[in-house]
Amino acid sequence: MKFSEVSSLLAKASRDRVLRTGLARSIKSYMGKRRFAEEASELASRVREAKEEAIPRLKELAKQAADSIEDNGGVAYIARTAEEARRIAGELVGSGKLVVKAKSMTTEEVELREHLERLGNEVWETDLGEFIIQLLGSKPMHFTSPAIHVTREEVAELFRRKLNAKVGDSIPELAKAAREFLREKFLRADVGVTGANAIAADSGMIFTLENEANVRLASALPEKHIVVAGVEKVYRTSIEAWMAVEVTMRYAGYKSTSYVNVVASPSKTGDIEKTVVYGAHGPRELHVILVDNGRYKASEDPVLKEALYCLRCGACQYMCPVFKITGGYWGGKVYVGGIGVIWTAITGSIEEAMLHSYACLLCGRCIEACPLKIDQPKMIRELRRRRLSSLKAR
Repeated sequence: MKFSEVSSLLAKASRDRVLRTGLARSIKSYMGKRRFAEEASELASRVREAKEEAIPRLKELAKQAADSIEDNGGVAYIARTAEEARRIAGELVGSGKLVVKAKSMTTEEVELREHLERLGNEVWETDLGEFIIQLLGSKPMHFTSPAIHVTREEVAELFRRKLNAKVGDSIPELAKAAREFLREKFLRADVGVTGANAIAADSGMIFTLENEANVRLASALPEKHIVVAGVEKVYRTSIEAWMAVEVTMRYAGYKSTSYVNVVASPSKTGDIEKTVVYGAHGPRELHVILVDNGRYKASEDPVLKEALYCLRCGACQYMCPVFKITGGYWGGKVYVGGIGVIWTAITGSIEEAMLHSYACLLCGRCIEACPLKIDQPKMIRELRRRRLSSLKAR
């Protein structure tokens, strides 16, 4: 991609009235819930301290988490690249399977759904926003609200066309149509794929936040549960992981999400002679793929390591002046916004990141919004400086 192409993409997005309408409605709704974030500001400072302790020990903690998961009866893998993560997941799933998948930016990063589909599997996103994005053939536009840019009128037309659903543009009616379509998929699924909001190295406990219960269904009904998460999601203790979950939900705009799921092993029972047998009412197998893909290298970078503190709450995106105009078209192929520029540099292409970096106003509103006060402008300035230095050295 060239600079002119990125410029054209953002200019086109800024002129999209439907995009602007969807963004305006969603951002207005979020701003009415900012009080939940303010109530958790003190706890957020403690999570930052936990991250400052964890990130320099990332390799050690990822190994400890993997060992804990194995001790609990699961199987853990550390994938050094996106390609390795896809290969492991592909071997676990095989072909001809029905896969139900929960929202996960890391699976977007490694292009997991597309890979599993190429292997001959039927794969469905089950988060309503991601389901809409899948039907559109688009990309997620926000960390927690992937379909933030799609209006109810567009969703109604999409469901009528793709699902043959007889619906109007009432939001409850649209949610019901998605529920009816996906419920049958959950019940027949062979494999469930989820991400993780936090993982405790000491216990192997895996925490996920949700409102829809799709994560709960995807992780409990199929015979096999696969978790895909970046290694930066690992915390030293279960207490630290829980604090991160609490802060994430508050800064995402919720006093409490409907569900906080904790998984530590495949389903099991010890009710006959205290003998543990795996595979009770839930999955017989739990597989956890911890993804590096540039994170280890970033953890040793004096400037970029701060990006690994990101909780994916999306607060900075709601507050960003550029995001309000262009939505998730700004930031990179997968990750969006200013933090997306930095994550594109870490996990994707430094060239692509640089092309998007010049859209940043360096205004600092992202720092004000962020629970952990991540300094995105500082990192973007550093990326620009390194790019200029490399060009001069040629």
